[in-house]
Amino acid sequence: MEEIERNQLIAKLISDGMSLSDVQKALKDEYNIQMTYMELRLISSDLDVNWEKCDAKAAAAKPKVIDPNDTVDDGGLGGTQVNVNKVVRPGAVMSGDVTFASGARADWQIDPMGRLALNPIGDSGKPTEADLQEFQMELQRILQGAR
Repeated sequence: MEEIERNQLIAKLISDGMSLSDVQKALKDEYNIQMTYMELRLISSDLDVNWEKCDAKAAAAKPKVIDPNDTVDDGGLGGTQVNVNKVVRPGAVMSGDVTFASGARADWQIDPMGRLALNPIGDSGKPTEADLQEFQMELQRILQGAR
């Protein structure tokens, strides 16, 4: 499969509502094309893709993204808040920090292989399973919006 055909297939699968993880799996299983999540993310960011169907699940959860330059008053309500560092940590492609709805805090980073690392900050506690799912959905939304 040539690069143009591969990119058209990726655009079609995403427009049909598949997540990047599902596209990555389909490429491997059905077309024997192996690529990292980050490679797929970078390719998809260059494509003319309708992200609406893919973002439908993430929009339902609606976690908050906090810009460090903005002041936000959430009225004391919880919610996962993900920040992206403007200056990336050494050895990372992207990095930032997260405050989970449960109050736990962590630093996160994505390495050049597309792997996610999450490191707790201080004694803030351990995030719940629901916290981690919300964080992953929000991070995926941020990555898709970073086009």
